[in-house]
Amino acid sequence: MRASRLISLLLLLQDRGRLTAQQLAGELEVSVRTVYRDVEALAASGVPVYAELGAGGGYQLLDGYRTRLTGLTPQEAGSIFLAGVPDAAAELGLGAVLTTAELKLRAALPARLNRHVDEIRDRFHLDAAGWFRETETHPHLAALAGAVWNRRRCRMRYQRWRVPREVDRLIDPLGIVLKAGVWYFVARVEEDLRTYRVATILDLDVLDETFDRPGDFDLAATWAQWAADFERRLHRDVATVRLAPAALDRIPYLMTRAMARNVDDRLGPPEADGWTTVTLPIESVRHAHAEFLRLGADVEVLEPAELRELMRTSAAAMAELYAPG
Repeated sequence: MRASRLISLLLLLQDRGRLTAQQLAGELEVSVRTVYRDVEALAASGVPVYAELGAGGGYQLLDGYRTRLTGLTPQEAGSIFLAGVPDAAAELGLGAVLTTAELKLRAALPARLNRHVDEIRDRFHLDAAGWFRETETHPHLAALAGAVWNRRRCRMRYQRWRVPREVDRLIDPLGIVLKAGVWYFVARVEEDLRTYRVATILDLDVLDETFDRPGDFDLAATWAQWAADFERRLHRDVATVRLAPAALDRIPYLMTRAMARNVDDRLGPPEADGWTTVTLPIESVRHAHAEFLRLGADVEVLEPAELRELMRTSAAAMAELYAPG
Protein backbone atom coordinates (compact mmCIF):
# COMPACT_ATOMS: atom_id res chain seq x y z
CA MET A 1 0.00 0.00 0.00
CA ARG A 2 2.79 2.44 0.93
CA ALA A 3 4.76 1.59 -2.23
CA SER A 4 1.75 2.48 -4.35
CA ARG A 5 1.33 5.74 -2.44
CA LEU A 6 5.01 6.67 -2.92
CA ILE A 7 4.63 6.13 -6.67
CA SER A 8 1.50 8.30 -6.68
CA LEU A 9 3.32 11.05 -4.78
CA LEU A 10 6.24 10.92 -7.20
CA LEU A 11 3.95 11.05 -10.24
CA LEU A 12 1.96 13.93 -8.76
CA LEU A 13 5.13 16.00 -8.42
CA GLN A 14 6.21 15.04 -11.93
CA ASP A 15 2.83 15.90 -13.44
CA ARG A 16 1.99 19.09 -11.54
CA GLY A 17 5.29 20.53 -10.46
CA ARG A 18 5.50 22.19 -7.05
CA LEU A 19 2.90 21.09 -4.49
CA THR A 20 2.57 21.84 -0.79
CA ALA A 21 2.40 19.11 1.82
CA GLN A 22 -1.25 20.02 2.38
CA GLN A 23 -2.05 19.67 -1.32
CA LEU A 24 -0.30 16.30 -1.50
CA ALA A 25 -2.12 15.12 1.61
CA GLY A 26 -5.45 16.06 0.02
CA GLU A 27 -4.65 14.27 -3.24
CA LEU A 28 -3.42 11.11 -1.51
CA GLU A 29 -6.07 11.20 1.26
CA VAL A 30 -3.47 10.93 4.04
CA SER A 31 -2.24 13.21 6.82
CA VAL A 32 0.38 15.91 6.32
CA ARG A 33 2.65 14.00 8.71
CA THR A 34 2.42 10.96 6.39
CA VAL A 35 3.42 13.18 3.45
CA TYR A 36 6.52 14.31 5.36
CA ARG A 37 7.52 10.69 5.97
CA ASP A 38 6.85 9.67 2.37
CA VAL A 39 8.91 12.55 0.96
CA GLU A 40 11.81 11.55 3.24
CA ALA A 41 11.49 7.96 1.98
CA LEU A 42 11.62 9.11 -1.66
CA ALA A 43 14.67 11.25 -1.00
CA ALA A 44 16.38 8.36 0.80
CA SER A 45 15.77 6.11 -2.23
CA GLY A 46 17.54 8.55 -4.54
CA VAL A 47 14.65 10.55 -5.97
CA PRO A 48 15.76 14.21 -6.31
CA VAL A 49 12.88 15.79 -4.40
CA TYR A 50 13.43 18.95 -2.40
CA ALA A 51 11.42 21.51 -0.42
CA GLU A 52 11.29 25.21 -1.07
CA LEU A 53 10.32 27.23 1.98
CA GLY A 54 8.30 30.42 2.30
CA ALA A 55 5.20 31.76 0.56
CA GLY A 56 4.53 29.87 -2.64
CA GLY A 57 6.89 27.10 -1.57
CA GLY A 58 6.37 23.36 -1.54
CA TYR A 59 7.89 20.10 -2.70
CA GLN A 60 9.16 19.60 -6.22
CA LEU A 61 11.47 17.44 -8.29
CA LEU A 62 14.82 18.54 -9.65
CA ASP A 63 14.35 20.10 -13.10
CA GLY A 64 14.59 17.52 -15.85
CA TYR A 65 13.94 14.49 -13.66
CA ARG A 66 11.32 12.05 -14.99
CA THR A 67 10.49 8.63 -13.64
CA ARG A 68 9.87 5.64 -15.89
CA LEU A 69 7.61 3.87 -13.39
CA THR A 70 4.59 4.09 -15.65
CA GLY A 71 3.52 0.45 -16.06
CA LEU A 72 -0.11 -0.15 -15.12
CA THR A 73 -1.15 -2.97 -12.83
CA PRO A 74 -4.16 -5.04 -14.02
CA GLN A 75 -6.40 -3.31 -11.44
CA GLU A 76 -5.21 0.15 -12.54
CA ALA A 77 -5.75 -0.72 -16.21
CA GLY A 78 -9.30 -1.87 -15.45
CA SER A 79 -10.05 1.29 -13.51
CA ILE A 80 -9.31 3.44 -16.58
CA PHE A 81 -12.77 2.57 -17.90
CA LEU A 82 -14.20 4.54 -14.94
CA ALA A 83 -12.08 7.63 -15.58
CA GLY A 84 -15.13 9.59 -16.76
CA VAL A 85 -17.06 8.90 -13.55
CA PRO A 86 -14.59 9.35 -10.66
CA ASP A 87 -17.37 9.45 -8.05
CA ALA A 88 -18.55 6.04 -9.23
CA ALA A 89 -14.99 4.71 -9.05
CA ALA A 90 -14.71 5.96 -5.49
CA GLU A 91 -17.98 4.26 -4.49
CA LEU A 92 -16.65 1.01 -5.96
CA GLY A 93 -13.52 1.34 -3.84
CA LEU A 94 -11.31 2.18 -6.82
CA GLY A 95 -10.76 5.91 -6.28
CA ALA A 96 -7.10 5.68 -5.26
CA VAL A 97 -6.40 3.05 -7.93
CA LEU A 98 -7.91 5.26 -10.64
CA THR A 99 -5.86 8.25 -9.48
CA THR A 100 -2.62 6.26 -9.67
CA ALA A 101 -3.51 4.87 -13.10
CA GLU A 102 -4.25 8.34 -14.44
CA LEU A 103 -0.98 9.70 -13.07
CA LYS A 104 0.97 6.86 -14.68
CA LEU A 105 -0.67 7.49 -18.02
CA ARG A 106 0.02 11.21 -17.84
CA ALA A 107 3.65 10.54 -16.90
CA ALA A 108 4.02 8.48 -20.07
CA LEU A 109 2.53 11.19 -22.32
CA PRO A 110 4.60 13.95 -23.93
CA ALA A 111 3.94 17.47 -22.66
CA ARG A 112 1.92 18.41 -25.78
CA LEU A 113 -0.57 15.57 -25.26
CA ASN A 114 -0.77 16.29 -21.54
CA ARG A 115 -1.87 19.83 -22.32
CA HIS A 116 -4.49 18.44 -24.70
CA VAL A 117 -5.84 16.19 -21.92
CA ASP A 118 -6.19 19.23 -19.65
CA GLU A 119 -7.99 21.18 -22.38
CA ILE A 120 -10.51 18.36 -22.86
CA ARG A 121 -11.10 18.11 -19.11
CA ASP A 122 -11.76 21.85 -18.97
CA ARG A 123 -14.38 21.60 -21.70
CA PHE A 124 -16.26 18.34 -21.09
CA HIS A 125 -17.61 16.89 -17.85
CA LEU A 126 -19.81 13.85 -17.23
CA ASP A 127 -22.17 13.99 -14.24
CA ALA A 128 -23.84 10.58 -14.04
CA ALA A 129 -26.05 11.31 -11.03
CA GLY A 130 -29.79 11.86 -11.42
CA TRP A 131 -31.66 15.05 -10.57
CA PHE A 132 -33.89 15.78 -7.59
CA ARG A 133 -33.16 12.79 -5.38
CA GLU A 134 -31.17 12.19 -2.25
CA THR A 135 -27.96 10.27 -2.78
CA GLU A 136 -28.42 6.62 -1.80
CA THR A 137 -26.03 5.01 0.64
CA HIS A 138 -24.28 1.87 -0.56
CA PRO A 139 -22.42 0.25 2.34
CA HIS A 140 -22.20 -3.06 0.45
CA LEU A 141 -21.24 -1.74 -2.99
CA ALA A 142 -17.46 -2.12 -2.68
CA ALA A 143 -17.78 -5.68 -1.30
CA LEU A 144 -20.23 -6.53 -4.09
CA ALA A 145 -17.83 -5.16 -6.70
CA GLY A 146 -15.06 -7.31 -5.26
CA ALA A 147 -17.30 -10.37 -5.44
CA VAL A 148 -18.12 -9.62 -9.09
CA TRP A 149 -14.45 -9.24 -9.94
CA ASN A 150 -13.29 -12.34 -8.06
CA ARG A 151 -16.30 -14.52 -9.01
CA ARG A 152 -17.24 -15.08 -5.38
CA ARG A 153 -20.66 -16.42 -4.46
CA CYS A 154 -22.62 -14.29 -1.97
CA ARG A 155 -25.44 -14.68 0.47
CA MET A 156 -27.55 -11.57 0.73
CA ARG A 157 -30.59 -10.33 2.58
CA TYR A 158 -32.49 -7.65 0.68
CA GLN A 159 -35.70 -5.69 0.98
CA ARG A 160 -38.40 -5.84 -1.67
CA TRP A 161 -41.76 -4.13 -2.10
CA ARG A 162 -44.02 -7.18 -1.61
CA VAL A 163 -44.52 -9.53 1.35
CA PRO A 164 -42.35 -10.98 2.73
CA ARG A 165 -40.38 -7.73 2.63
CA GLU A 166 -37.01 -9.21 3.66
CA VAL A 167 -35.69 -12.16 1.65
CA ASP A 168 -32.47 -14.21 1.68
CA ARG A 169 -30.83 -15.19 -1.59
CA LEU A 170 -27.73 -17.15 -2.60
CA ILE A 171 -26.39 -15.28 -5.63
CA ASP A 172 -23.61 -15.32 -8.21
CA PRO A 173 -23.02 -11.59 -8.87
CA LEU A 174 -22.18 -11.09 -12.56
CA GLY A 175 -22.09 -7.35 -13.12
CA ILE A 176 -22.86 -3.87 -11.78
CA VAL A 177 -24.67 -1.06 -13.60
CA LEU A 178 -24.88 2.66 -12.78
CA LYS A 179 -28.10 4.11 -14.21
CA ALA A 180 -28.86 7.83 -13.71
CA GLY A 181 -27.07 7.88 -10.36
CA VAL A 182 -28.64 4.62 -9.13
CA TRP A 183 -26.60 1.42 -8.72
CA TYR A 184 -28.02 -1.93 -9.86
CA PHE A 185 -26.47 -5.37 -10.21
CA VAL A 186 -27.19 -8.48 -12.25
CA ALA A 187 -26.88 -11.85 -10.50
CA ARG A 188 -27.56 -15.47 -11.22
CA VAL A 189 -30.00 -17.03 -8.75
CA GLU A 190 -30.04 -20.78 -9.34
CA GLU A 191 -30.41 -20.80 -13.15
CA ASP A 192 -32.15 -17.43 -13.53
CA LEU A 193 -30.67 -13.99 -14.20
CA ARG A 194 -32.12 -11.31 -11.93
CA THR A 195 -31.53 -7.61 -11.47
CA TYR A 196 -31.51 -5.90 -8.07
CA ARG A 197 -31.02 -2.38 -6.78
CA VAL A 198 -27.88 -2.17 -4.66
CA ALA A 199 -29.57 0.09 -2.11
CA THR A 200 -32.04 -2.72 -1.25
CA ILE A 201 -29.25 -4.93 0.14
CA LEU A 202 -29.62 -5.16 3.91
CA ASP A 203 -26.74 -7.58 4.51
CA LEU A 204 -24.13 -9.15 2.24
CA ASP A 205 -21.83 -12.05 3.06
CA VAL A 206 -19.13 -12.75 0.47
CA LEU A 207 -18.42 -16.48 0.62
CA ASP A 208 -15.18 -18.35 -0.04
CA GLU A 209 -16.94 -20.36 -2.74
CA THR A 210 -16.32 -19.27 -6.33
CA PHE A 211 -18.53 -19.72 -9.39
CA ASP A 212 -18.05 -19.98 -13.16
CA ARG A 213 -19.35 -17.06 -15.19
CA PRO A 214 -21.65 -18.02 -18.08
CA GLY A 215 -19.56 -18.00 -21.23
CA ASP A 216 -22.23 -16.15 -23.23
CA PHE A 217 -23.08 -13.54 -20.58
CA ASP A 218 -23.07 -9.96 -21.95
CA LEU A 219 -23.71 -7.36 -19.24
CA ALA A 220 -24.66 -4.50 -21.58
CA ALA A 221 -27.07 -6.65 -23.60
CA THR A 222 -28.58 -8.20 -20.47
CA TRP A 223 -29.15 -4.77 -18.93
CA ALA A 224 -30.69 -3.35 -22.11
CA GLN A 225 -33.12 -6.26 -22.33
CA TRP A 226 -34.03 -6.05 -18.65
CA ALA A 227 -34.59 -2.28 -18.83
CA ALA A 228 -36.88 -2.65 -21.85
CA ASP A 229 -38.83 -5.47 -20.18
CA PHE A 230 -39.08 -3.50 -16.94
CA GLU A 231 -40.55 -0.51 -18.73
CA ARG A 232 -43.13 -2.71 -20.44
CA ARG A 233 -44.05 -4.46 -17.17
CA LEU A 234 -44.25 -1.18 -15.32
CA HIS A 235 -46.87 0.36 -17.62
CA ARG A 236 -49.58 -2.29 -17.46
CA ASP A 237 -52.65 -0.09 -18.04
CA VAL A 238 -53.69 2.70 -20.39
CA ALA A 239 -55.51 5.99 -20.05
CA THR A 240 -57.24 8.09 -22.71
CA VAL A 241 -56.76 11.82 -22.22
CA ARG A 242 -57.24 15.13 -23.99
CA LEU A 243 -54.21 17.40 -23.98
CA ALA A 244 -54.02 21.15 -24.50
CA PRO A 245 -51.18 22.52 -26.67
CA ALA A 246 -49.41 23.75 -23.52
CA ALA A 247 -49.48 20.22 -22.08
CA LEU A 248 -47.77 18.82 -25.18
CA ASP A 249 -44.89 21.23 -24.64
CA ARG A 250 -44.50 20.28 -20.97
CA ILE A 251 -44.90 16.51 -21.18
CA PRO A 252 -41.23 15.73 -22.04
CA TYR A 253 -40.19 17.50 -18.82
CA LEU A 254 -42.93 16.23 -16.49
CA MET A 255 -43.87 12.71 -17.58
CA THR A 256 -42.02 9.41 -17.64
CA ARG A 257 -40.03 8.58 -20.76
CA ALA A 258 -42.52 5.89 -21.82
CA MET A 259 -45.46 8.29 -21.56
CA ALA A 260 -43.64 11.06 -23.40
CA ARG A 261 -42.55 8.71 -26.17
CA ASN A 262 -46.09 7.39 -26.62
CA VAL A 263 -47.46 10.91 -26.91
CA ASP A 264 -45.12 11.48 -29.87
CA ASP A 265 -45.88 8.09 -31.44
CA ARG A 266 -49.68 8.23 -31.13
CA LEU A 267 -50.37 11.91 -31.60
CA GLY A 268 -53.02 12.62 -34.20
CA PRO A 269 -54.23 15.89 -35.70
CA PRO A 270 -55.52 18.47 -33.19
CA GLU A 271 -59.23 19.02 -32.70
CA ALA A 272 -61.02 22.28 -33.52
CA ASP A 273 -60.19 23.75 -30.11
CA GLY A 274 -56.50 22.82 -30.46
CA TRP A 275 -56.66 19.96 -27.98
CA THR A 276 -55.54 16.43 -28.93
CA THR A 277 -56.88 13.06 -27.74
CA VAL A 278 -54.29 10.33 -27.10
CA THR A 279 -54.11 6.97 -25.30
CA LEU A 280 -51.08 6.62 -23.02
CA PRO A 281 -49.55 3.72 -21.04
CA ILE A 282 -49.77 4.18 -17.26
CA GLU A 283 -48.27 2.30 -14.34
CA SER A 284 -51.51 2.35 -12.34
CA VAL A 285 -54.48 4.62 -11.68
CA ARG A 286 -52.79 5.94 -8.54
CA HIS A 287 -49.53 6.77 -10.34
CA ALA A 288 -51.33 8.29 -13.33
CA HIS A 289 -53.38 10.48 -10.99
CA ALA A 290 -50.19 12.01 -9.59
CA GLU A 291 -48.64 12.35 -13.05
CA PHE A 292 -51.62 14.09 -14.66
CA LEU A 293 -52.11 16.49 -11.77
CA ARG A 294 -48.80 18.05 -12.82
CA LEU A 295 -50.49 19.27 -15.99
CA GLY A 296 -53.24 21.09 -14.12
CA ALA A 297 -56.07 22.33 -16.33
CA ASP A 298 -54.20 21.40 -19.52
CA VAL A 299 -55.30 17.75 -19.35
CA GLU A 300 -58.72 16.09 -19.28
CA VAL A 301 -58.87 12.37 -18.41
CA LEU A 302 -61.56 10.54 -20.39
CA GLU A 303 -60.86 6.94 -19.34
CA PRO A 304 -60.68 4.90 -17.19
CA ALA A 305 -63.63 6.11 -15.13
CA GLU A 306 -61.83 5.54 -11.83
CA LEU A 307 -58.98 7.84 -12.87
CA ARG A 308 -61.39 10.50 -14.17
CA GLU A 309 -63.23 10.44 -10.83
CA LEU A 310 -59.95 10.84 -8.92
CA MET A 311 -59.03 13.85 -11.06
CA ARG A 312 -62.52 15.34 -10.58
CA THR A 313 -62.32 14.89 -6.80
CA SER A 314 -58.87 16.51 -6.67
CA ALA A 315 -59.99 19.43 -8.85
CA ALA A 316 -63.06 19.99 -6.65
CA ALA A 317 -60.97 19.91 -3.48
CA MET A 318 -58.50 22.46 -4.90
CA ALA A 319 -61.33 24.69 -6.11
CA GLU A 320 -62.80 24.68 -2.60
CA LEU A 321 -59.39 25.32 -1.03
CA TYR A 322 -58.73 28.34 -3.23
CA ALA A 323 -62.30 29.69 -3.31
CA PRO A 324 -62.40 33.43 -2.55
CA GLY A 325 -63.60 34.47 0.88
